[in-house]
Amino acid sequence: MTSPHAPVLLNEVIETLAPRAGDVMIDATFGAGGYTRAILQTGATVIALDRDPTVQSYADAVANDFPGRFSLLRTPFSGLAAAFADSGEDRLDGVVFDIGVSSMQLDQAERGFSFMRDGPLDMRMSANSDHGGETAADIVNGWDHGPMAHIFKLYGDERQSGRVATTILRRRVERPFERTLDLAEVVEKALGGRRGAPIHPATRVFQALRIAVNDELGELRGGLEAAEAALSPGGRLVVVTFHSLEDRIVKAFLTERTGNAPGGSRHAPVAVETRKPSFTLQFKGAREAAGAELTTNPRARSAKLRAAFRTDAAPWGRIAA
Repeated sequence: MTSPHAPVLLNEVIETLAPRAGDVMIDATFGAGGYTRAILQTGATVIALDRDPTVQSYADAVANDFPGRFSLLRTPFSGLAAAFADSGEDRLDGVVFDIGVSSMQLDQAERGFSFMRDGPLDMRMSANSDHGGETAADIVNGWDHGPMAHIFKLYGDERQSGRVATTILRRRVERPFERTLDLAEVVEKALGGRRGAPIHPATRVFQALRIAVNDELGELRGGLEAAEAALSPGGRLVVVTFHSLEDRIVKAFLTERTGNAPGGSRHAPVAVETRKPSFTLQFKGAREAAGAELTTNPRARSAKLRAAFRTDAAPWGRIAA
């Protein structure tokens, strides 16, 4: 069985990122360092990013094994360009993103990501109470029905989002939510129990809360913008996603920045785009896991990889939400 921390689509990522000795690469989602180690083994230098302080032990091990060619910076995706500017390097040859929650975070009950392990209802990727930011408990105990149901539907694709929000509001009048298993049980009851469902009834609600707490979609947009600004001509952008919302953002970004956005119709013409494409696709569509990886690594089943080359055109800047 593959390690629970095994990086998804590792061979495909390294093939499309194409690191070489002397290259400078950014691993924007360091985690346990799976991609980083594979890149470093080619002789390249890696600047790793991660806003989760619990990855430090993995970073220390990598730094010990690859002295002088690795550094870890505590920053979210949106800080990528600033992190590269501060690195002292004058060329960025590649950036890789692995979007979403890691198995390490799910394994840590005290982080509050899992509906299968009891812990405080937190979900902040930047970690626990000594860091600022809204928690999952703040949302379920403080948000009104409409906004809460909206994120359950939008970020979790929960078809009964209104019913779940109503049940949460009724229960919190009696006592606030503080623990993950408490919320998971209430959501399960709101949806009528498991009844042989292939996934736990709370899966979509917990996913929605995690995305909202960490502004994951906003950070993804910010990270893509930052990579566009920082990559050198010919640099490679590689993105692995696990959720349709994330993949749509990446697909739309690359469609636009490669100059392939659809034009208007005669009824609704659009302005002619005069900016030069900032990327060219490495291949059309998305690559997915196949063969043994699908059976040994459950995360691989929903993974999609998209990749592009940076051109010498000026960056386009902000992505429309």
